[in-house]
Amino acid sequence: MIYSYFLPLLLVFTIIAYYLGMNRASTAARGNGGRKTLHSLPGYYGIYTAIWCAVPALVLYGLWQVLESTIITSMVTQRLPLQLRNVTPAEMTLVINDIKNVVSGDFVAAAGDVAIREAADTYLRLQQRFRMIVGLMLIAVAALSIIPAYRKITPVMEARNAVEKIVTYFLLGCSAIAVLTTIGIIFSVLFEAIRFFKAVPITDFLFGLDWSPQMAIRQDQAGSSGAFGAIPVFAGTMLIAMIAMLVAIPIGLMSAIYLSEYADRKFRTVAKPLLEILAGIPTVVYGFFAALVVAPLIRDTGALIGLDVASESALAAGTVMGVMIIPFVSSLSDDVIHAVPQSLRDGSYALGATKYETIRSVIIPAALPGIVGGILLAVSRAIGETMIVVMAAGLSANLTANPFEAVTTVTVQIVTLLVGDQEFDSPKTLAAFALGLFLFVFTLILNFIALHVVRKYREHYE
Repeated sequence: MIYSYFLPLLLVFTIIAYYLGMNRASTAARGNGGRKTLHSLPGYYGIYTAIWCAVPALVLYGLWQVLESTIITSMVTQRLPLQLRNVTPAEMTLVINDIKNVVSGDFVAAAGDVAIREAADTYLRLQQRFRMIVGLMLIAVAALSIIPAYRKITPVMEARNAVEKIVTYFLLGCSAIAVLTTIGIIFSVLFEAIRFFKAVPITDFLFGLDWSPQMAIRQDQAGSSGAFGAIPVFAGTMLIAMIAMLVAIPIGLMSAIYLSEYADRKFRTVAKPLLEILAGIPTVVYGFFAALVVAPLIRDTGALIGLDVASESALAAGTVMGVMIIPFVSSLSDDVIHAVPQSLRDGSYALGATKYETIRSVIIPAALPGIVGGILLAVSRAIGETMIVVMAAGLSANLTANPFEAVTTVTVQIVTLLVGDQEFDSPKTLAAFALGLFLFVFTLILNFIALHVVRKYREHYE
């Protein structure tokens, strides 16, 4: 019971510690010439005490959350009957899963599985016992941690510096977690991609013109060797992204110019949020719209004028993706145009230039680095889009530049290769990691180019 309500109890203890520390500082200041003798505001002393109350208990709580299952499982395993302990590691994993499923109520043991039911009862008893002990220990740690922090409070204590140092370390830890998570993702994809390239030469992957990663069950079956040439997949990705940019860049940039330079304040306050609502629509909704409305419309329109348009054409997926990216381009461009100093506009008007000439010759050149950077980021967003192309683009890897034909993309193939029960020793499945690695590298290069453009040319205008 105590363990279940530990976090609310810790919150109460933390609040009490805050007021105790603040009261201690105020009391010490009154006996030493007033609040002006304090090094820091009383609130910092309260925060310092509250931090010392909460942090040690939270660290121990998180540590137990990680180790609880391992410790209890080890103890339960040692108490299993001999016939269940003398099994292979794989079979032992299945036994432990059965025990945990019975504990969680997701699985009811059969009448003959007496040992499983007894082990589950043992697991529950040990869990309850440990949680009672750990809960009492955590509350004790939270209460006892207040005492040294409370006694340390004096008027000359640099509480603000201590709190700011703790906050700095906390922010550093959050940054480290973000960086390490990114590094972990990179290495997890990289190691699986290396396994793929041991089976398939990287030159065949990068320069091959045939993509058919379906590995046959029998050696005499057609396509038993598979084909892993990724050029058609990359070409389809670029084609759909290019169509999306042809839609998003002109509309997004023109809308940004109008909202920033021509629209009055009342229209802008209404139109800008309405435009950005598009960014909040789930991509799966765009995918349904592309598959059920846009693709049939383009196909039927093409049939009227004698064009052979595929049901899942690149044009349909790219057009809807471009509509989705419009708010991205518009918002970034609008912010960059707004950042152009008003003095440049005033100087242009003073020289007799019209509004159109000012926008064309002064504002756009000044904002161009930011606009280009935003466009490159939008391209990265388009290349990495998944749901729209999964639902609206085809699965066939056609090496074509015809927007009316069906093509596939990197994200579509990754989803296709990893759907269902897969064996991760097969080149077919490992190909998804190779595609993901090159997709990551390409988007990373685009982001670096965008940042370089912004940093190189921004100083020229500021």
